[in-house]
Amino acid sequence: MRTYIGGHQAVSSTDFVELALGTPVELWLGVEGESEMERAARLDAARDILAENPNLPDDVSQVAAEAIEAYAPELFNVIPLVRPAVRNRSRKGAAA
Repeated sequence: MRTYIGGHQAVSSTDFVELALGTPVELWLGVEGESEMERAARLDAARDILAENPNLPDDVSQVAAEAIEAYAPELFNVIPLVRPAVRNRSRKGAAA
Protein backbone atom coordinates (compact mmCIF):
# COMPACT_ATOMS: atom_id res chain seq x y z
CA MET A 1 0.00 0.00 0.00
CA ARG A 2 1.32 3.42 -0.91
CA THR A 3 0.44 6.73 0.68
CA TYR A 4 0.42 9.95 -1.30
CA ILE A 5 0.07 13.45 0.09
CA GLY A 6 -0.43 16.21 -2.44
CA GLY A 7 0.95 14.02 -5.20
CA HIS A 8 4.07 13.06 -3.23
CA GLN A 9 4.65 9.55 -1.91
CA ALA A 10 5.28 9.34 1.83
CA VAL A 11 7.21 6.22 2.75
CA SER A 12 8.40 7.13 6.25
CA SER A 13 7.37 9.22 9.23
CA THR A 14 9.98 11.80 8.18
CA ASP A 15 8.31 12.06 4.78
CA PHE A 16 4.96 12.75 6.45
CA VAL A 17 6.50 15.46 8.64
CA GLU A 18 8.29 17.10 5.72
CA LEU A 19 5.12 17.07 3.62
CA ALA A 20 3.13 18.55 6.52
CA LEU A 21 5.74 21.26 7.10
CA GLY A 22 6.48 21.87 3.47
CA THR A 23 10.17 21.95 4.39
CA PRO A 24 12.83 19.46 5.42
CA VAL A 25 12.92 18.73 9.16
CA GLU A 26 16.64 19.57 9.20
CA LEU A 27 15.82 23.18 8.40
CA TRP A 28 14.21 23.54 11.83
CA LEU A 29 16.29 21.11 13.86
CA GLY A 30 19.69 21.49 12.25
CA VAL A 31 22.15 18.73 11.50
CA GLU A 32 24.98 17.34 13.54
CA GLY A 33 28.32 18.90 12.71
CA GLU A 34 27.00 21.93 10.84
CA SER A 35 29.34 24.91 10.76
CA GLU A 36 28.45 28.31 12.19
CA MET A 37 28.05 29.60 8.63
CA GLU A 38 25.70 26.73 7.72
CA ARG A 39 23.72 27.28 10.92
CA ALA A 40 23.39 31.00 10.22
CA ALA A 41 22.20 30.32 6.65
CA ARG A 42 19.71 27.70 7.89
CA LEU A 43 18.29 30.03 10.53
CA ASP A 44 18.09 32.87 8.00
CA ALA A 45 16.11 30.63 5.63
CA ALA A 46 13.83 29.57 8.49
CA ARG A 47 13.17 33.23 9.39
CA ASP A 48 12.30 33.96 5.76
CA ILE A 49 9.84 31.06 5.68
CA LEU A 50 8.21 32.19 8.94
CA ALA A 51 7.99 35.77 7.64
CA GLU A 52 6.15 34.50 4.54
CA ASN A 53 3.92 32.15 6.54
CA PRO A 54 3.41 33.45 10.10
CA ASN A 55 0.71 30.81 10.72
CA LEU A 56 3.16 27.95 10.18
CA PRO A 57 3.89 27.31 13.89
CA ASP A 58 0.14 27.10 14.65
CA ASP A 59 -0.48 24.88 11.63
CA VAL A 60 2.36 22.54 12.62
CA SER A 61 1.10 22.37 16.20
CA GLN A 62 -2.36 21.45 14.96
CA VAL A 63 -1.00 18.72 12.67
CA ALA A 64 1.10 17.32 15.53
CA ALA A 65 -1.86 17.33 17.93
CA GLU A 66 -4.09 15.63 15.36
CA ALA A 67 -1.45 12.98 14.68
CA ILE A 68 -1.04 12.29 18.40
CA GLU A 69 -4.79 12.12 18.88
CA ALA A 70 -5.13 9.69 15.96
CA TYR A 71 -2.12 7.44 16.59
CA ALA A 72 -1.28 7.82 20.30
CA PRO A 73 -4.39 9.12 22.09
CA GLU A 74 -3.10 7.80 25.42
CA LEU A 75 -0.64 10.71 25.41
CA PHE A 76 -3.61 13.02 25.98
CA ASN A 77 -4.72 11.08 29.08
CA VAL A 78 -3.38 13.45 31.68
CA ILE A 79 -4.42 14.14 35.23
CA PRO A 80 -5.34 17.78 35.73
CA LEU A 81 -3.37 19.56 38.41
CA VAL A 82 -5.35 20.87 41.35
CA ARG A 83 -4.68 24.52 41.98
CA PRO A 84 -4.65 25.70 45.56
CA ALA A 85 -7.49 28.00 46.49
CA VAL A 86 -6.61 31.68 46.42
CA ARG A 87 -7.58 33.45 49.61
CA ASN A 88 -9.50 36.64 49.07
CA ARG A 89 -8.33 39.47 51.23
CA SER A 90 -10.98 41.80 52.53
CA ARG A 91 -10.49 45.48 51.90
CA LYS A 92 -10.09 46.04 55.60
CA GLY A 93 -7.34 43.41 55.85
CA ALA A 94 -5.61 44.60 52.70
CA ALA A 95 -5.47 48.20 53.88
CA ALA A 96 -3.99 47.32 57.24
